[in-house]
Amino acid sequence: MRTELITIATDTTPLDGAFHMPEDRPVRGGVLLFHGNTMNFYVGAPRWLPPVLTELGFACLAFNRRGHDILSIRDSRMPEGGALQLTREGIADNDYAARWMADRGFPAPIVIAHSGGGMLGVAHAAEHPETPALVLLSAFRGGAGAQTIPAQMALAGEGYEATMANAQALLAAGRGKELITVPNWWYVISAESYVDRFTTMPDILALAPMIKCPVLYVRGSLEPKEVYPAAGYAERAGGPCEVAIVVGDHFYNGIEDDVCGVVAAWLNETLPAPR
Repeated sequence: MRTELITIATDTTPLDGAFHMPEDRPVRGGVLLFHGNTMNFYVGAPRWLPPVLTELGFACLAFNRRGHDILSIRDSRMPEGGALQLTREGIADNDYAARWMADRGFPAPIVIAHSGGGMLGVAHAAEHPETPALVLLSAFRGGAGAQTIPAQMALAGEGYEATMANAQALLAAGRGKELITVPNWWYVISAESYVDRFTTMPDILALAPMIKCPVLYVRGSLEPKEVYPAAGYAERAGGPCEVAIVVGDHFYNGIEDDVCGVVAAWLNETLPAPR
């Protein structure tokens, strides 16, 4: 494959990424790759899927949302990254990337999305009915309000009420970007992002009936079903949905080739290459 490092303009911070093109075969379509929360375009599925996808003839765009990694800087001391991520920015970033692909001749790319990116992938497909296929790799359920707390206990913890009150107070005082530590959460997070995660995230089960394109939902056998609800999504899907359970964890450590094989076989069957 041929890889080009690219930059996508937004209304604030630009998005960095990699555009992968088949080098020795006709291009049959485009793919958008959405990374998981606090990840980026050069780790996980956005790294190990493009060699397989370009072999099938797909042009792939892997890109950072503004909420990439945990924390980073660019050309100043101003921080950016997953600790500051906002749902509305993630949704907008996926739209920016889709327009970037459309400008290069791919107006209806397939979406392949992992974890929190999978949640955003469902929201994207719901808003873009031209999406020809959606591959969810351990897509997080999402949701807003009390219903999301059981699926977010790693973030909420037993002190959820006190943490939320503290985060809301910081937000009201104009200190929403202040970083806080949270019981049971792996990383630091801003007060604004903490509140956002419980109040604005899309619910993939609620959106499932709106999505008519074929969907493949892959889940690791070691993952909690209530957090990554493959069967629940399939039951509510508005179009055909296939579920594949692979033996492994959320990041598919050691089974990357297996996941690539499942995705490639499904794409070839669902969207056969032109003869």
